[in-house]
Amino acid sequence: MDARRIALIVMTFAAVCVGHAADLETSLRAAAAAEEPRVIDTLKALVALESGTMDAPGLARVADDLQGRLGALGARVERRKLEGVKGEALIGRFTGTGKRRLMLIAHMDTIYAPGTLAREPVRIADGRLYGPGVADSKGGIAVILHSLKLLREAGWKDYAQLTVLFNGDEESQSAGSGALIAALGAEHDVVLSYEPTPAKSVMQAEAVLLSAAGTGTVELEVKGRTSHAGAAPGEGRNALVELVHQLSQADDLGAEVPGAQVNWTLAQAGAVRNQIPDLATATADLRLTAPDAAARLQQRLDALALQRKVPDTEVHYRVRIGRPPFASPDGRSVALAKKAKAIYAELDGRPLIFIPGTGAGTDAGYAGSSGKPSVLESLGLAGWGYHAKDEYIEIDSIVPRVYLTTRLLVGLGRGD
Repeated sequence: MDARRIALIVMTFAAVCVGHAADLETSLRAAAAAEEPRVIDTLKALVALESGTMDAPGLARVADDLQGRLGALGARVERRKLEGVKGEALIGRFTGTGKRRLMLIAHMDTIYAPGTLAREPVRIADGRLYGPGVADSKGGIAVILHSLKLLREAGWKDYAQLTVLFNGDEESQSAGSGALIAALGAEHDVVLSYEPTPAKSVMQAEAVLLSAAGTGTVELEVKGRTSHAGAAPGEGRNALVELVHQLSQADDLGAEVPGAQVNWTLAQAGAVRNQIPDLATATADLRLTAPDAAARLQQRLDALALQRKVPDTEVHYRVRIGRPPFASPDGRSVALAKKAKAIYAELDGRPLIFIPGTGAGTDAGYAGSSGKPSVLESLGLAGWGYHAKDEYIEIDSIVPRVYLTTRLLVGLGRGD
């Protein structure tokens, strides 16, 4: 066979492949538009199952529902108990015929206590669907489920392994599931995470997130000596006074330790008015944006502990790390975001913006902690009011977000 004929065959095959890809993309766009009413139904059903992060019965009910939905999509579903928390994790696994290993994550739990739904019922008004947890992140769950449904109906299996993880303790710092998310993330090439994106009334355009802070706490403990506050105050060692001194020293740690944000939020000392307190404690919210910031912060705090005002007191600082930061110093998250932006441009030029970072923690930090997968965050629905009253999603974000997920997965499967 001569070289000219070989070239013609290759060109013909490439044209067929391009044509097939274009047909699939067109059909997925139409399918996403037709799927919107069913996504709304799923959202209503999921929000009606209250699943506060410490509500074990509620979390079990939503896990039951999602186990059935994943099974109906053809997944092999594993249900795993999580140590130290109330929730569970659902792992749905699909085996395909392609080469890449893809993972989708979202959380089942919300911040709302049981009974919230009675005060804030599911409702639709002015293009918004309201309900506790509808955006954070039951909207993300719905996007995952219906995107996979459309791809299954299209016969798409261009992946080696596709894994869906729904955890039930994200609002409890993923204390029980963090190690699982990290381990599963390390087994995959790409992880897509489905926290919500801010509503367009807030950000003017839908978005994806490129980085997020790690989370943790700083604990300060001061030990002194009790004495009678009126008759013999000098015999005591006032732990409260030393606590105030330490807090004044540790008031601007972010400037001293770049990559660490520390905000003191809790304090306690003393039991009665007329006794010098021998114990005082304080706790700070910690956000980390640099991998080595926690270690540098602990060193600085240890130095402050030696600079005491009240003699004969003991001062101890402890830095406890929660979620790791979500970051992509090698630019792979930006590359994924650019793919997403190009897909959005197919929707009548709909804009998609990149949020460079946030102080809020995300399970994407666990998912990418091994450094192996490319990770992109905030692929859930556009909404607002998270952790507050009248949480909502914007209904007109449903079709673009479902289409975005289907197109991202198709592109990733073929190696784009």
